[in-house]
Amino acid sequence: MKRSITRRRMLQTSAAVTTGLWLGTAARSRAGDSPNEKLSIACIGIGGQGRSNVDGTGKHENIVALCDVDEQRAGNAFEKYPKAKRFVDFRKMFDALEKEIDAVTISTPDHTHFHPALWAMTRGKHVYLEKPLAHNVWEVRELTKLAAEKKLATQLGAQRHAISGLRAGVEIARSGVLGEITEVHSWIGGDRGMPKLPTDTPPVPSHVNWDLWLGPAKERPYHPTYCPYGWRFWWDFGTGETGNWGCHILDIPFWALDLKSPTRVEASGPAVHDETTPKALHAVYQFPASEKRGPVTLHWHHTKTDPPVLAEHGAKGDGFNTFFIGKKASLLCGFGKWKLVGEQDFEGYKPPKTFQDSPGFHKEWLSAIRGGEPATCNFDYTGPLTETVLLGNVAYRAGEAFDWDAENLKAVGSEKAQGLLREEYRKGWET
Repeated sequence: MKRSITRRRMLQTSAAVTTGLWLGTAARSRAGDSPNEKLSIACIGIGGQGRSNVDGTGKHENIVALCDVDEQRAGNAFEKYPKAKRFVDFRKMFDALEKEIDAVTISTPDHTHFHPALWAMTRGKHVYLEKPLAHNVWEVRELTKLAAEKKLATQLGAQRHAISGLRAGVEIARSGVLGEITEVHSWIGGDRGMPKLPTDTPPVPSHVNWDLWLGPAKERPYHPTYCPYGWRFWWDFGTGETGNWGCHILDIPFWALDLKSPTRVEASGPAVHDETTPKALHAVYQFPASEKRGPVTLHWHHTKTDPPVLAEHGAKGDGFNTFFIGKKASLLCGFGKWKLVGEQDFEGYKPPKTFQDSPGFHKEWLSAIRGGEPATCNFDYTGPLTETVLLGNVAYRAGEAFDWDAENLKAVGSEKAQGLLREEYRKGWET
């Protein structure tokens, strides 16, 4: 990799390109004043979840570029969108098509979220980015700030936010029927994590560009335990089950209670491994009182069994993932159903209908690009959400609790945690 991709260099390039053209939302001028004119979308990472983002935007807009480092993982996307230009390197894609692209979807492994998003956003391109928003807390903050500075339309791939069942749980929690909510427990079941370290070094498959797949991560030999999917459970590439599911599930209490940033974080789990993510984790976040509610303690559990608090309240976690504890009643809820728990008889209770139905998760973003309302999972909302999710990993890996100074991005009281907020990039990927 011969080019250094520093943020300063990208901002200078972007400024030179957009001088005299920047009028707020970048793609508005590209899409034209007519709402019927189609946007030009570039898609980075088009296999797996990426394919749903290609198709989710491609049925409404023009897919002008497809980029993936794994030709096999890309599937038949190239054939389905024959007019789209093909790329392996996202930098070359922007070099070739910068003036043609209005917006970008990014659906790559966690460790390669930040760099293509930064390249796109510094060039004034709107971004749909898969969760978690980035690989570390510093990266999340940088992208959140840049989206606000550039007034870009953004959407994090927390698609379950649009599901009516999830929204019903949020509406109940906000309705007051639970009384003051003081504590919330959220969880993901299972024990995925801590894979075995590979001992062999098979050749890189001909359909994979391994150097580009590694991106900013330190060099290591190829192995199928990392690519195409196992990367999720290696700290260099993924964020474990907490990063995988946290942005989906903690979206529920964040939305219901209008949470922002915690003031204290602690976590526990099995002995920390330097390379692999854990099979279990329990993080505890303290949130200060706001104008509308008192202080809240939020628990995140990666666990093979129900969190113990459920049994204490005579509840079971089957089919649920979040438990709100109020002074009048408690609420079990998840992506598709809910159940009120308490002395009161809630038979026949119907949740209030306060939210408008989503027109479709991708449509929200596309509408925002055209000057409509911000998408519901834009970075102003999901930036603090993702930071909170990743801080659980930080506290676990540091083995220390800390006070969180969100304004200054400081883990007060833990130098170990402070050192985990950001990671070094290999040569050529520095920012």
